[in-house]
Formats: sequence, C-alpha cells, structure tokens
Amino acid sequence: METEATRERILDAAERLFYGQGVQAVGMDAVRSASGVTLRRLYQLFPSKGALVEAYLLRRDARWRHDLAAYVDTVDAPPGDRVLAVFDWLHRWFGEPGFRGCAFINSFGELGATSPEVAGAARRHKEAFRQYVDALVAEAGAGGGTGAQVTLLAEGAITTAAITGTPEPARQAREAARLLLRAAPAVAASG
Repeated sequence: METEATRERILDAAERLFYGQGVQAVGMDAVRSASGVTLRRLYQLFPSKGALVEAYLLRRDARWRHDLAAYVDTVDAPPGDRVLAVFDWLHRWFGEPGFRGCAFINSFGELGATSPEVAGAARRHKEAFRQYVDALVAEAGAGGGTGAQVTLLAEGAITTAAITGTPEPARQAREAARLLLRAAPAVAASG
C-alpha cells in the first residue's frame, strides 16, 4: 500500500510540473523535490523519465475520459444534446485555473518525434476520444463522418482555448457542432 501511495504522490507532482511547465523543462530532481521522495525511490518506481512521462499520460487519459463521460452521462436530454454536452464540459475545463491545453498535444509536440511511448500515448488518447464522440454522434442518429467532424471541432477548441486563454472556443465549437448535427445525414437503420 505504501508503494501505491508513493507512486501516486510522484505522479501528482509530475503532473503538476509536466503540465504546468512542460516535460522537457522538468527534470527528475524537480519531481523528486515536489513529491518528497528520494531520487533512489523515484527511480525504483519509474526507471526513467520516459517511463514517468508515459505513466503520467496514461493516468491523465483515464481520468480525463472518465470525467468527460461522467459529465455527459448526467445530461438527461435527447442524444444530440449529449454530443453538445461534450462542449459544455470543455468550456468548464478551459475555465479551470492553470488550463494549458491538451497534455497529449503538448507532450507530443515536445517529445513525439523522439519518444515512441509519448507518441503512442497521444495517439491512443486521441483515438479513444474520437471513438467516444463517434458513439455519441451515432446515438444522435447522425452519419456520414459526422463523428470525425465533431471531434475535429473539439480538438480545435482545445488548442484555440489554450492559445487564447479564454473558454469561448468551446461555445463557438458547440454552435458549429449543433449546426453540423442538424445538417448531417441520418444513419441508415439496419434491418
């Protein structure tokens, strides 16, 4: 149990530092100091910085997707409104103190060319998000690639919000998604 608590403390510190300052700007010694563990213990649990970055991204992926789905699941409305709830959740996230955009895009931008683990974690996260949005869009009865288009609206909103420092891109992307859903061809019913 002590090992798991120590691991979580390290990951909490790594997440604050990596997300707040960037992966390359933060050394293992900074993670050690912020987590309050010895460097020896840190390397016992995470044998390399790459292993720590990958663990940080995997944990962030699970939490991010869980929080999004939990929010959308509280929406008691027609399926199309559940798609739009994704953008409501994004708006809320964009307004959080310390929002710096997508941890996966940020990490990929820093290390994607040199770290297959980071590139893989980013690709898996983006694919899982696309599949989630595809499922919501299918529930809403829209076909014709609408899920991929709505996903691109969300991804663009995330990047734009990080750059502009305002949550407004979520509202703009929500309106575009609403129009897209209304204009999308219906999914053919299977017989």
